[in-house]
Amino acid sequence: MKYRALGRTGLFLSSIGLGTMLFGTKTTKKDSITMMHDFFTQGGNHVDTANVYGPFISEEIVGEGLKGIARDTAVLATKLRFSVGTTANDWGLSRKHILQEAEASLRRLQTDYIDLLYVHCWDGMTPIEETMAALNDLVVSGKVRYIGVSNFTGWQLMKSYSVSKEMRYHRFSAGQFQYSLVDRNIELEITDACKETGMGLVPWAPLGGGFLTGKYQRANRPGTSDGRIGTSAKWHQEHWDKRNTEQNWQIIDAMTEMTKKYDTTYTRIALAWLLTRENVSSVLIGPRTLEQYADNMKGASLELDSTDVKKLTDISTPEKCYPYSFIDFLVRKTAGPQPADMFEDS
Repeated sequence: MKYRALGRTGLFLSSIGLGTMLFGTKTTKKDSITMMHDFFTQGGNHVDTANVYGPFISEEIVGEGLKGIARDTAVLATKLRFSVGTTANDWGLSRKHILQEAEASLRRLQTDYIDLLYVHCWDGMTPIEETMAALNDLVVSGKVRYIGVSNFTGWQLMKSYSVSKEMRYHRFSAGQFQYSLVDRNIELEITDACKETGMGLVPWAPLGGGFLTGKYQRANRPGTSDGRIGTSAKWHQEHWDKRNTEQNWQIIDAMTEMTKKYDTTYTRIALAWLLTRENVSSVLIGPRTLEQYADNMKGASLELDSTDVKKLTDISTPEKCYPYSFIDFLVRKTAGPQPADMFEDS
């Protein structure tokens, strides 16, 4: 296992992180703890959970799984923001909810500090100044070591950074976003915003909801019980209608060739490609079974040659929309001496 710095911090994460969203629901408690123990045996240190996974069940299992593992060797991450109850203040990023849920997570995880605490999504009802102040207090108190963000837009990231900088609060150190060969939308703004503010990228859903495992076939629509792609709501990014595109099948075709070349699996290729992306600190896997876990873990050791990395990158590059396409056009046209017809597309 190799280790990477989290953005511009001195904290090092294993290149593969163990995502535990399925612990206690799709994955039995016994298998979940087996995964955890093997993960640390193999040199992994980054374990990611959230209060709403289960809900609460994943945190409880992670807390139990950490028994017998030296606490200082683990980088334990969890999240808060979404609804955990029925009362008016059981959700959001208010000071009340943040402090309440941080304490609850500490109890469930059976630890006295959280290495990395994420806000799970933007809260338009709470001033970001209140949110950042509460998170800063948690870091100053020693109950949280670092703070991170998930599911923000580019402007929300920069707004948070500006508030932290102005008020001299601790800043977000990690950005956890959906990122894979079939979902590169964060490259429009998020990746640059993370790099600019010193945040390390922590991709989730690296297999595109299972699409990049190679188990799906063209024109063969999955059943409603067939993984995330078969069960996701139509608006969801992982729904079959969004994955079933010609560009995505071209990605699968290229990966098929590489599975033979490297004598490996689609899963490992997808993970290996992500680990070549700039500013990626740790890629989160979310295995449901011990077999999936074993396959995922081998993605950490696979190294693709530069030609194959470029091939996958070129095939999977998404078409840009306005204003990104317009900006790229102008940059191309004004990169050198400006011809008289610089505004005519040629």
